[in-house]
Amino acid sequence: MKRYRIYINDNTLYIAATAPELATEIQQLEVQEFNFQSFYKKISKVSGKSFLLMDADPKALFQKIKKSCLIIKAAGGLVSSAKSNYLFIFRNKKWDLPKGKVEKGEKMKQAALREVEEECGVKIYTNEEKLCKTYHVYTLGAKIVLKKTNWYRMTVKGEPKLIPQKEEGITKAIWLSKADLAPIVANTYPSIMDVLEAGRLLEQRIL
Repeated sequence: MKRYRIYINDNTLYIAATAPELATEIQQLEVQEFNFQSFYKKISKVSGKSFLLMDADPKALFQKIKKSCLIIKAAGGLVSSAKSNYLFIFRNKKWDLPKGKVEKGEKMKQAALREVEEECGVKIYTNEEKLCKTYHVYTLGAKIVLKKTNWYRMTVKGEPKLIPQKEEGITKAIWLSKADLAPIVANTYPSIMDVLEAGRLLEQRIL
């Protein structure tokens, strides 16, 4: 059964047929009365909370939420070098992975490759399978945006020097081994944690 996880600031909304097994407390919401726009406004001042919409058809419920938002598509990459290190960037005071918006007429996979090459000054050797999709919500003027990001596994030849795209607010671009991810985990976005789990750099959570 399909399950969804939507990030709103550092809060999480789960949409699933069964409750996830979480270490933290989760608040179940009433599906019949649920309005995503109202919910978003209510939790804009809440931090670090988990919420659950439990329904026999989570996909239909997720589609209903999508229709109430402006959808923006983005794509990015988890890039590994020949030395088995991984590419990370530092932007807006947090560790991140290279990604960006999909341009008109562009395929998601092509956008991912273009964004990684532009943001880090590298040439991608292979652009492989899709690792996962992540969803997060933010406001753009008066509209509530649901951003869908497709993430792909990529490789480079050797371990090239990285050139961070400073005009995009990227102040650092570095290679890190799987054993050196503690600083990343301590200061990154929940959606990036999902990508690291999908890439088997971290242990998989239940949902």
